[in-house]
Order: sequence, then structure tokens, then C-alpha cells
Amino acid sequence: MTVTTSVLRGGGALLVLGQEGDRLPAVLHWGADLPDGAVADLRLLRDAPVPHNALDEPWDLTVLPTSGDGWLGTPGVSLHRAGGAAAPRWVATVTPEDGRVVIGAESAAARARVDLAYALDEHGVLTVSSAITSTAAEDEAPLDVAALRTLLPLPTRADELLDLTGRWTRERAPQRHPLTDGSFVRSGARGRTGHDATLLLVAGTAGFGFRHGEVWAAHVAWSGNHHHLAERLPEPAGAHAAVLGGGESLAPGEVRLGAGETYTAPDVVAVWSDGGLDGLTNRLLRHQRSATDYRAGRPRPLVLNTWEAVYFQTDLDHLKRLADTAASIGVERFVLDDGWFGGRRDDTRGLGDWQVSRDVWPDGLGPLVDHVRALGMEFGLWFEPEMVNLDSDLVRAHPHWVLGPADGPPRASRHQQVLDLANPDAFSTVLEAMSALVGEYGIDFVKWDHNRDLHEAVRSDARGTDRPAVGEQTRAAYRLLDELRRRHRDLEIESCSSGGARVDLGVLARTDRVWTSDCNDALERVGIQRWTGLLVPPERMGTHVGPPRAHTTHRHLDLSFRMLVALGGHAGLEWDISTCGDDELEALRAWAGLYRELRPLLHGGDVVRSDHPDPTLVAGGVVAADRSAAVFTVVQVETGRGVTPGVLPLPGLDPDRRYLVRVREEAGLPETLQVRSPRWFEDARSSGVEVSGAVLGTAGLPLPALSPAQGFLLHLVAR
Repeated sequence: MTVTTSVLRGGGALLVLGQEGDRLPAVLHWGADLPDGAVADLRLLRDAPVPHNALDEPWDLTVLPTSGDGWLGTPGVSLHRAGGAAAPRWVATVTPEDGRVVIGAESAAARARVDLAYALDEHGVLTVSSAITSTAAEDEAPLDVAALRTLLPLPTRADELLDLTGRWTRERAPQRHPLTDGSFVRSGARGRTGHDATLLLVAGTAGFGFRHGEVWAAHVAWSGNHHHLAERLPEPAGAHAAVLGGGESLAPGEVRLGAGETYTAPDVVAVWSDGGLDGLTNRLLRHQRSATDYRAGRPRPLVLNTWEAVYFQTDLDHLKRLADTAASIGVERFVLDDGWFGGRRDDTRGLGDWQVSRDVWPDGLGPLVDHVRALGMEFGLWFEPEMVNLDSDLVRAHPHWVLGPADGPPRASRHQQVLDLANPDAFSTVLEAMSALVGEYGIDFVKWDHNRDLHEAVRSDARGTDRPAVGEQTRAAYRLLDELRRRHRDLEIESCSSGGARVDLGVLARTDRVWTSDCNDALERVGIQRWTGLLVPPERMGTHVGPPRAHTTHRHLDLSFRMLVALGGHAGLEWDISTCGDDELEALRAWAGLYRELRPLLHGGDVVRSDHPDPTLVAGGVVAADRSAAVFTVVQVETGRGVTPGVLPLPGLDPDRRYLVRVREEAGLPETLQVRSPRWFEDARSSGVEVSGAVLGTAGLPLPALSPAQGFLLHLVAR
């Protein structure tokens, strides 16, 4: 039978779908682009061998693989109607459109329709959208959907996996595994993305790194329960070795579709690169930066957030002194954190009462807001709209607004319960309270927190039956974000979730940055920021200078090191700088000036990370898209394994240009272990040293020997 192909190209990547008759189309190829004349030769992939004790004919991995197609692994769709119609066969139509392929598939037995769309953008990022609709009559049993997930093929040469894990204050720790037979599943059932979320599940050729290897990755763009998986069976997936993908994790009974009702699954974003992990990252960065509502054109203001400066001690005179000091060193945005509302004097009460506390603020927030604005700074405010304390006026008036089973509230976490935002009255109350404050004070920025996992996340329906509610709660939170931004077009929002527990492209479509971690210990932040940056652009990662003694680890670190690490993202401070001495303030003033100077490059270029063989040395940075300039940070996180760290190549530069290399002392200078540093390093501290891009990128520079928790910043400008 003739196979009709649909081809999507973008950014050097290629997706080819092939349809035989009216069957579901199959993914014939996802990876490197091929010439037009070569695409037809992909038909050879369908001529797979037929082994003993297997299906009698070769089969293809369809866009919605199930056992009916030949795939005996995790299915692309799982459903039933009153215990029947569990093995639907689909009749499909494929419609190529501009930059995407749309697939509609009907099952007469299941009385269901699935709609899929594959879009490959100019940066090589593939977005797969999917939805399922019940086409049954009104009097038929509901369609129960257990899963609707995206699965994409992997070739035999993809034999290694990388994912991320972590916990509170130690997010994004990498781990590697061989891709062997069986299922590798990373699931999140926390009701939010999670501190341990993988961000990307990456498969690649053996030993792939930041700058080398062929890699394939998947990301579920969703802030609720989810899963990522890589799976290989002893029998190939059609002509392919394995599959990679994921989707929303649905609780039993969570999606029950009546006649005409539709479940829309979260988008799955997939990326291929032949340039290692940096290739994946830069495709994803360009994809995000090209979004129509992305605000990267506006410089990211230098922030001071008050949490680690004052905690709950919101004294107006103290805050004014803090604002005065902040403005004097070049801070551009002043953010008031927790404790300004209701009876919120500690974390056990008041959450949900979004009215300014007259006990602490008898004249409202106006005196502080006016003072901050008179100093030339923007004003931001902390909220936690999705949570409540039981000790709050809101819960006393509306106890049924707490999300949980009819038997009573779930176990408390951080003294909090979850507000049922799918309840229209609860939703409206929070929206109107927040919107009124944003309007009254002209708030520029909201730090939006979400400080607990969701346990027993169910809500009672009209008949009093407890029903799973994570999906509803997540969509309601999205609607709240969307409506607040619709009403206040210039409002910027940060996604904070006890640090980095809600970091995904679903929430990033509605916010301007994430709080990367509650850990401001710069030594811990080196790894946290490096691996969060696998998905998140530098300009969307909050990176702050904390106090000399870290709040979460109690470790003391030099100011130079704390400033250096904080330059790696959307920089700011979280420290009572009104207590600083003159030398510290002068250092911070120079650092703030350097941030303003370099942020067009830091927040607009390609991310590069070194594959240095000694893991105690971490190097990376940003190179301008036209390779006219670059910034590199070199950090020693532990005592090196050698007496000297050796030579470091600087990746991503133009080999045909020469660069003036300078050490920017405003970012802080290290103390070295040896008396004499390399001569080039000393020259680079003064007038700079000129070196060819070919030498820098291939041979590299001999590094000074650094003590642990020290580093330096190199600024390169092409001649």
C-alpha cells in the first residue's frame, strides 16, 4: 500500500510522518535534517526483519502506539467506556499546514476522537499537542481516559540517559543511566512540578556531554502531576530501538468525558541536537525568546528581595533604610516579601487574607511604595495565592474552600492547606484581592509562591463524591495567572515554589522568571543554576547575592564569590545591605554596574558550558549570537584533583577572529593557591590580552590555581 509522507523541517531538524491508507501515521524519522531526495528512502526503515515468535509482518511505531499497532510497551492512549471499548482502532486523516501537521483520528467502537498536532519551529523545537473528545450520545456511559501521552522514536545509537533530581535547596542534580531493556519512568505526583523534577529527560549517544554527542530530549510543559519515560523492549519499536516521551499523570477517574466533552493534554516539547546538551539548551532558549509575549526586550532589573534581609520583621523605617542603601548601589526593583498582610506575623497564620495589615501598616503600603518609587526603583510584592492557613479569616468564613476529602483537611505542610481554586467563589476572591492591590499601588512585579506539595488533592462534586483535582487545580492556577496579566499588561510575575519546585514551560508561558532555589549559598548555586539552565534561559533564572552566612547551609562565603555566581542569571540581592560596610557597598556598586553593562550579552546570547574533565572545576558562560563577545565564569567548587587545573578551552568562539580577553574585577577576584598566576591572567586584569579564537577554542588558556569556592569572570570582545 502507498505511504504518504508529511515532512516538517526547522533549525536543522527533521520530522517525517508516514501514513498508509487511513491508518494512524507513523513517525518514520525524528532527528537530523535530510535532503529532499533522501526523504523517500526512509521507506527502507519499514522493511524490518520479522523474527520468530512475533507478529507476522513488520509494523510501524504510530503517533498513538498501542498493542493493536504492534507496540507492547507503555501505550500512547489508554481508555475505556464502562469497562468496554478498551482497544480502539482509529481511522485517521492527516492535514499538513504551515509549519505543522494536524492529525484527526476517530474510533467508532470507543465513540471517541483524538486530535494531534505536530509543530516544528525554526529553532528545531518540536511541540506535540493532543486532545481527546467523547463522540458518544448523551445517554451513554462516560469515556474514562487513563492516559494520553506523546511517544517518539529513538534510534539504536541512543543508549544512555540523563535526568535530573533533587530536593528542597538542592534542586537539579544530574544522574546518568544506561538505556537498557525496560521502562525508565520519572513521575511527579506532587501537584506541582517538584524539586526533584527532571525538566528534560535526555537520551543520547554514549558519553554525550555539553559540547559533544547526539541527543534527544522530552519535556512535559505542565505544572501538575506528570511523567517522563524512556522505554526499550527486546522487540524494536517498529524500525526504532526505543521510545521517549511523557504526559500528564492522571488519577483513576480524573478524566471522565461526557458527550461532546474534551480533555486537552499538556503539550510535550521535544528537541534533537547533534551538538550535545548545549545544542538542546540553545534551541530551547531561542524557542522561548521567540514567543510573542516574551519580555526579553526589556532589560531585567537588578532586584533586592527583602526575605533574607528582614524575614517577618516588616518595620517601615528599617525597610526605608534598606531601600535607600539599595538605590545607592544601583538596585532597580525593590520587592517586599512575606508578612505584610492580615495577621501574618509568622508562617502559621494569616495566609489567604490578602489585605494590608493595619496593625503593621496603619497608613497602608503607600509610604513604602512612594519612598521606593521616589528613589527611582520599581516596587514588587509577595503573594501565595494558592495556599491558606487554617488560622485565617478566609478559612474561618469559608472552610469548604480548603481542597481535600470530605473526611477533613489533608496533613498540613508548612502549616498550610491548599485553596480550591476550581471553586469559582474562591477563585474570584483571590483574583479581586490581588488585582485591587496591584491596581492601587501600581505594583510592577509579583513574587508568586507555592510552598507545599498537594496531598489528598480531591474535591467533592455536586453529589458529595471526592474526585481527583490536581489537573483542575493546575488549570485554575493558570487561569488566575492569565487573568491577572490580562488586567495588568505590564505586570511581571515570578514563579516561586519553595524555591525551584515549579519550573516548567507550562508556568513559564505565564510568568517572566523562576526563583531557582531557596538556597542562596553560592557554592550550592553553581550546580543548581548550571542544570536549571538546561531548560531555563539565564534571564529567567532568579540569582541573588545572599548574606555572608548562608540562610540554608550556614556556610560562610566571600562576597567576591557570591557576586560572581549571582551574575549567572537575573541578578539581585537577598541580604540586609543596610548593615554593610563601605568596602562591601563599593564592591556591590561596581558589581551592579557590571551587571547592567553585560546583561544584554548575558541575557541574549548562546549558553556554553565546558566539558572540563575535572568535575571540581566548573566553567561556562554566554557567547553573543554573532560571536562578537562572550562572558565566561570559571569556578573551583572543591579542591582540584591536580596541583594545577591545567588548560581550559573556551567553547563557542569564532576561530577566525581575535579576542581581547579581560578579567573583570568588578565580579570579584579569587585568592590563588600559588604565588604566581599565569602571565596572561595578570595582563588580563589590566589592559587585557589579545588571543585568537582558534587558540582559545582549541588549545585554551592555562588557569590559575584556585582555592575552593573561588572563581573569576572573563569578558571577551572580538577585535
